[in-house]
Amino acid sequence: PLLSNKHESSDELEAILSDTHLPLLQRYTKATWIEMKLMFYLAAPAIFVYMVNYLMSMSTQIFSGHLGNLELAASSLGNNGIQIFAYGLMLGMGSAVETLCGQAYGAEKYDMLGIYLQRSSILLTLTGLVLTLVYIFCKPILIFLGESKEIASAAEVFVYGLIPQIFAYAINFPIQKFLQAQSIVLPSAYISAGTLLVHVVLSWVVAYNMGLGLLGVSLVLSLSWWVIVIGQFVYIVKSDKCKETWRGFSAKAFSGLPEFFKLSLASAVMLCLETWYFQILVLLAGLLENPELALDSLAICTSICGWVFMISVGFNAAASVRVSNELGSRHPKSAAFSVVVVTVVAFIISFLCAVIVLALRSVISYTFTDGPVVAAAVSDLCPLLALTILLNGIQPVLSGVAVGCGWQAFVAYVNVGCYYVVGIPLGALLGFYFKLGAKGIWVGMIGGTFMQTVILIWVTYRTDWNKEVEESMKRLNKWDDKQEITLKD
Repeated sequence: PLLSNKHESSDELEAILSDTHLPLLQRYTKATWIEMKLMFYLAAPAIFVYMVNYLMSMSTQIFSGHLGNLELAASSLGNNGIQIFAYGLMLGMGSAVETLCGQAYGAEKYDMLGIYLQRSSILLTLTGLVLTLVYIFCKPILIFLGESKEIASAAEVFVYGLIPQIFAYAINFPIQKFLQAQSIVLPSAYISAGTLLVHVVLSWVVAYNMGLGLLGVSLVLSLSWWVIVIGQFVYIVKSDKCKETWRGFSAKAFSGLPEFFKLSLASAVMLCLETWYFQILVLLAGLLENPELALDSLAICTSICGWVFMISVGFNAAASVRVSNELGSRHPKSAAFSVVVVTVVAFIISFLCAVIVLALRSVISYTFTDGPVVAAAVSDLCPLLALTILLNGIQPVLSGVAVGCGWQAFVAYVNVGCYYVVGIPLGALLGFYFKLGAKGIWVGMIGGTFMQTVILIWVTYRTDWNKEVEESMKRLNKWDDKQEITLKD
């Protein structure tokens, strides 16, 4: 394997950065090469898995768009207005497994990983029952929020087909975090890639050959997520790699649920504040004078942005793991250097993506729809899309650094201030009061993201990494002599 001795590479990195006898250029050249290997070893598989999963939703929206502009608007509202609500909540709550399983695995309490997986799945399934009510009554909810009856009715049909997906989320995210805690990523990648191929074929058959329309394509999306869940679970049960961490179903999974729920809910807050921010952008666009055009153009832009965002999410995971690993290894220089390298690489990649979007602005929308009016609207929004891609290349990486350092609560406060106190009110003011429409709403949202990014850059720049190492050691010491690793302290 490329990095079979990761600890040795980490030690070597710290030694090189601390060696003042080496010329500065040689020191940083060697350090950059080591860090790049460590970073891409983590980021590449994560990016692949997230992108394949996102492509399933994106392909569903593409098939919906070729059914008609109303269908595209409905699938956009269903995906970005309703489904992403459940996605953010479920993924956020499932992130508790990432923290707890990672800690338990590091403490060699392998049997607890399976317990945490089951405990989280139970809580997320119960949460899914509540979310099902939101899906069932989505039409009156959307109309109450100001959406047109025609679009809300079509979105209702699409959302009904996504109800089984809720419960796939409830099991998938805990399984995903369970595997990631053990650095098992490739099986999920293979399963997701195979499922994507099946998903595209089934979507085409259901939409065009069988003529089942919106309900058909959304049901196929739900089915595809269940295929991923079943595939991953079979791997866990059959693989030798999970023999110590998965020891079958246990009644212990039903104990400690209240405390686990508190941690799961806290883990969801930070992610939901970010996920729902862009959901509100779509909902606000539905209140404009020409909601179908606004939703269609924003749907295409947010789909493209979301696709590129998957790259940033992969680097987010890499940043979180790299920083936390180096802090745990008492390597302050390596932790700081990792932040710089991963941020620069993510920025370069997002810059190239932004340039490509601007170069293809006049034709990029025809992947989703044949309408020239929508294509013109998308072309007009492309400069804002490019700027968003650029910011989204940096912000998730800095959030990953924050997670690696344990700053989740701080970032949650920053998100509230920048997104909900500044971004959304500014977007509403520009979009409605100053009559700038979808462009005005988006400019306001970008303002909130820009402010958040600047704050995170400043905080990261001012970080005392030696102090962060000390804080990391204090947290690790709290875990000694405990059968179950929790974050109650």
